[in-house]
Amino acid sequence: MNVFKNILAGSCILFASAASAQTDLANIKKHIQYLASDKMEGRGTSTTGEDKAANYIANCFKKLQLEPKGNVTSPTKGKYDTYNYYYDFYFKKNTNPHDTSTVGIKERRGKDVVAFLDNGAPATIVIGAHYDHLGLGFDHNSLDPNPENQIHNGADDNASGTAGMLELARYYASDNEKEKFNFLFIAFSGEELGLLGSKKWCDNPSYPLDKINYMINMDMIGRLNDTTEKLIIYGVGTAPEFVPLIDSTNKQFTFSIKKDSSGIGPSDQTSFYLKDIPVLHFFTGQHSDYHKPTDDAEKINYLGEKRVLDYITKLIKRTEALPKLKFTPTRMQETKSTKFKVTLGVMPDYAFEGKGLRIDGVTNGKPAAKAGLEKGDVVIELGGIKVDGMDAYMKALSQYNKGDKAKVKVLRKDKEKEFEVEF
Repeated sequence: MNVFKNILAGSCILFASAASAQTDLANIKKHIQYLASDKMEGRGTSTTGEDKAANYIANCFKKLQLEPKGNVTSPTKGKYDTYNYYYDFYFKKNTNPHDTSTVGIKERRGKDVVAFLDNGAPATIVIGAHYDHLGLGFDHNSLDPNPENQIHNGADDNASGTAGMLELARYYASDNEKEKFNFLFIAFSGEELGLLGSKKWCDNPSYPLDKINYMINMDMIGRLNDTTEKLIIYGVGTAPEFVPLIDSTNKQFTFSIKKDSSGIGPSDQTSFYLKDIPVLHFFTGQHSDYHKPTDDAEKINYLGEKRVLDYITKLIKRTEALPKLKFTPTRMQETKSTKFKVTLGVMPDYAFEGKGLRIDGVTNGKPAAKAGLEKGDVVIELGGIKVDGMDAYMKALSQYNKGDKAKVKVLRKDKEKEFEVEF
């Protein structure tokens, strides 16, 4: 009873394993049940509920005596200096007048939570997960037919990944071994609105990107099927060492692993991949509660999540014997949709707030790359349709079939250029 009261008060109670060889089931349960409780009101970005979740995560980092690596509070030119745990960023988003948590706000603030475990090593592993979710259903990304004013607890998406990140932070901070890597733990805000928190951090990092060896992302790792034991791992093509490491590590676990080579997908590993950093994204699969108010804590497979975390620790251990991994560019995942018969082959910059659609990545061999479009170009017109944002871009793209040609106008370093693409 006392533990439950402390949890609801927002404190972070960490249970120590009897041995450091495995992760702790009690911690995983505790974190998910707190983060996915109704008191968080769905952890919508820039809401009071998300602030409560951020404070809980920061308290966990503090109890583990991890170094803060969020906002620079006393910067020194050319040097990383004094930090707190919170990494604030700002973005513009249309608000709903019925959403009392954002009414009247034109610019909204997100808050990543960042901590560092310094092992004195030359290279660092980033372990990340987004902690935001859909809040009370006002941001138009719920799959419920009547989402407004319903709490979307997001137990799997992504209290499960956040709990995994926190438990790995405890595991590495409290074991008796000094690993050959440093660890940077990041809880991202704004993922559900377009990878905003990871994008903002990667564009203006509070830790040098060139010291990062690779990034591990955990998004929806709480629904492992006990029968199939399917574990999906994205990004396996972003470093040549990943596939043999994944396969050899799995001999201890016998998951049914589905590997996807792409470093680009609908989660925060994408932001790191676009900075030429090898990435792996762990995912236990889609389910009928995805982006609905029914994604609750009682549906989590806690033992299954623990096994996934134990697998990750073993895989990380195997990379200690290797030099810094070499980044390898990969294809992009193709989004299957009946609305679009063609693809341009670009990754949009969802955090871009100007007019047009800024390109954050271009896939080799796709129409955009063949036509000469580049990362950083801002699409302002496609096939005669003015592109002032994502909606206009999708409308323009939907009119084409395979084999069609179209003129694309872009701004490149403030100069307008025109290209012809063939789908």
